[in-house]
Amino acid sequence: MKLTAFSTALVLMGSPLMAQDKVSLILDWFVNPDHGPVIVAQEKGYFADQGLEVDIIAPADPSDPPKLVAAGQADLAISYQPQLHLMIHEGLPLQRVGTLVATPLSCLLTLKDGPIKTPADLKGKKVGFSVGGVEEAMLGTVLGTHGVALDEVEMVNVNWSLSPSLMSGQVSAVIGAFRNFELNQMEIEGVEGNCFYLEEEGLPPYDELIYVAHSDTMDKDVIRRFLAATEKATQYIVNHPEDSWDIFAGTSKELQDELNARAWVDTLPRFALRPTAMDQGRYAAFETFLHDAGLVPSVNDVSTIAIDVTKP
Repeated sequence: MKLTAFSTALVLMGSPLMAQDKVSLILDWFVNPDHGPVIVAQEKGYFADQGLEVDIIAPADPSDPPKLVAAGQADLAISYQPQLHLMIHEGLPLQRVGTLVATPLSCLLTLKDGPIKTPADLKGKKVGFSVGGVEEAMLGTVLGTHGVALDEVEMVNVNWSLSPSLMSGQVSAVIGAFRNFELNQMEIEGVEGNCFYLEEEGLPPYDELIYVAHSDTMDKDVIRRFLAATEKATQYIVNHPEDSWDIFAGTSKELQDELNARAWVDTLPRFALRPTAMDQGRYAAFETFLHDAGLVPSVNDVSTIAIDVTKP
């Protein structure tokens, strides 16, 4: 009886130390293999080990997450490096605090057996896109490396219907397709696609998916612990790809299909092994690219765009 009372007292004394900090994370889209480290960290208890209770939220509108963080309605959001540059110039108080996917995923997608053998063949053709501005600048750079001007192609807004518009012949190519999803989706449907990788076609490399936080109110200690958990999850994914897939897919029946299984394999080598690490030159180069393309009025210092939360 004395032992039980003593044990209870210890639990009560220790409970304040066991309190977890709550963190809200808004994804860029519905849960998919791009979010592997976040989901695995949740399922393996790595967030809890860091004293965090993470609320993972899928947005109703994929354009909302950074805006909600800027408005103080969420702690973290998954977003895209190219869009972050633009949002900062629009006055949103945001900074990159970590990296989720450290390579571009976007590509210029065509039909493998179609008439487009190089981007030069797109002259006079239709190209589909979903997001204006950055994607047009990206396409213009790719075309320019092949002697074609952007105004020599017809841009068609296909919303988010990228691969269907390509397969149906509505357009000859689409810009902004994800190489880990649209390529697999097309192949599953019996149509092979071909990706022209942007980083091989004149664009500066960039981080596809990043974590953004409010530049003025972020809690660096909480973010450091959050990233430590996702780093541990990424290490587990790399070391145990099949087991980690089972953990990830086991969270939802919607994930248990061929497309997500294929995307998992293709995404795995692109996860940031060091999510806190940042390449200042990469952010500086992309900021300059956007300025040269006329998408931003000035060139921000890298410290305005991205930070290393492990540093004071």
